[in-house]
Amino acid sequence: MNLLITYVKNFINRAGSYVFIATIFARIFSFIASWLALKLISNDELGVVLFAYNIIVFLIPISGFGLNQSLIRYGALLKSKEEKNSLFLYVLNKGVLASLAIIALIIFSSFFVTFKFENTQFYIIILSFIILPSFIFEIIRAQFRLQHNNKIFAYTEFSHSIILLLSVFILSYFFQEIGYTIALIAAPLLTSILFINKLNIDFSSKIKLAITNFSFWKYGVFASLSNVLTQLLFVIDILLIGYLLEDTEMITNYRYISLIPFSLLFLPRVFIATDFVAFTEKIYDKNYIVDYMKSYMLFFLIISCVLLLFSFLFAEQILAILDRNFIQFVDTFLILMFGIVGIYIFRGLFGNLLSSIGKAHINYYIASFALIINIITNYYLIPKYGIKGAAITSAILMWFTGIISLIWFWYLYRKLLLNKK
Repeated sequence: MNLLITYVKNFINRAGSYVFIATIFARIFSFIASWLALKLISNDELGVVLFAYNIIVFLIPISGFGLNQSLIRYGALLKSKEEKNSLFLYVLNKGVLASLAIIALIIFSSFFVTFKFENTQFYIIILSFIILPSFIFEIIRAQFRLQHNNKIFAYTEFSHSIILLLSVFILSYFFQEIGYTIALIAAPLLTSILFINKLNIDFSSKIKLAITNFSFWKYGVFASLSNVLTQLLFVIDILLIGYLLEDTEMITNYRYISLIPFSLLFLPRVFIATDFVAFTEKIYDKNYIVDYMKSYMLFFLIISCVLLLFSFLFAEQILAILDRNFIQFVDTFLILMFGIVGIYIFRGLFGNLLSSIGKAHINYYIASFALIINIITNYYLIPKYGIKGAAITSAILMWFTGIISLIWFWYLYRKLLLNKK
């Protein structure tokens, strides 16, 4: 119990409550922005924009070749403020060039792809420019975390969501789908401009750092690719349901039934975002890390038990809020709720601990293996059990990837400590 109390106190002391509240409001404002776009723009045109945007969203994690991921991990290991600031400037300069290269590649590639919907290429070209401000926004947020300023980090999240909401409303009202497209790009750009001076960095001061080597770049690339594959794991079910069942209604059913379970995954992300720098700085302190693991797992075990109990008691009522027709899929909903417990207790923690010891490539390999298993298993389970089969596959993989992450982390962490001695 003392571990649990200490864990919650430390989370609050690190301004975790600010991060939590900002994340909640960001999700609410994002929903309102999407709703406003739906009301202000014709469905046909909005559908084309969203189709193009969903393609770009998959590529945003690789903006800057993932150097924002390298910044947060390697920056946490640096001791002085000057070194951290120099690393930020290195990542900013190299990451901007890398992002521009990615944008150029997207634009070039778009001329060799035949799109089903008219104007898709146009919107992909325009939306590709979101990669640059998104990268800058993420490294600014990472630097606030490195400064142990989670309160300002939370404000960036809140401000971004407010700017997005206002931009979508104003620009969509006057310029419809073009305005909506510009709003998506403007939100991270304006938020970055608003907060970059608050970093208090001397942009003329640079220190040559030994850590900006091949391993530094390798870490960023694998961390970003791992994020892309993780996103794909949550989408592949929808794609396979559509392909194997050829029933658009089943796609809609699964999309909305999985909405609540997958939305709840924000909670471990909030805690990890708050704590990542803290436990990375102390990664060689075995007692600290073991205590953190115990505290985290105990906390999320309790949260998981509460969520599962609530879901089993009120599953039908929850689904009825969305649509009474979804009640027939209560088993699918409960399977997914059980699945996210695997992420709550294992995957969220040990995936990030692997990153904290510089083993982002292990996360990539785990996600790649899980994606292959997902496709193979769903080819059997979806035709046999329908969307319940997709839920079974997802739930199994959530637990499987979490437990594999635990095993790999503990094996590699012990080797790390031995080498340190």
